[in-house]
Amino acid sequence: MAHAAPASGGMTRGSPDVFGPQVHTAARYGIPVVLGLVYGYWAAANRRGGGEITGWNILFGFVTALAFIVLCVAVATFAPLLKRELHSLVKSGFAGAAVGFLYSQTGESVLRSAVLGLVVTAGVFVVFFYRYYTHEDGEGNRLP
Repeated sequence: MAHAAPASGGMTRGSPDVFGPQVHTAARYGIPVVLGLVYGYWAAANRRGGGEITGWNILFGFVTALAFIVLCVAVATFAPLLKRELHSLVKSGFAGAAVGFLYSQTGESVLRSAVLGLVVTAGVFVVFFYRYYTHEDGEGNRLP
């Protein structure tokens, strides 16, 4: 039985890119916008604690969403330029701060919010560091 010969570059690690550059550009900005709107709504809902929706609550939600979107795009843009340790720390710090802020809007103490944010940061850091450590060579270049 005949088998197909491998391509000249041999087997590649990873999946082929099936989306065009326009889809990647739309996703690069569309995903943070959608996540930011969900995050802003969630923060506003936490802040009002089941009470009535007010204009200030809506404004708080949109300002929170805007801040999340800007920070998310900045982290996604600049974190990959860093070494794997700092790359992991920046992304995990963003995740921990986001969770801590959401928790603080429920009326809990700042100390509990900070501890939860640090726990989330540590957990996400371990996951990201492992991923980047196993997908990069010693100089920090991505493996094919």
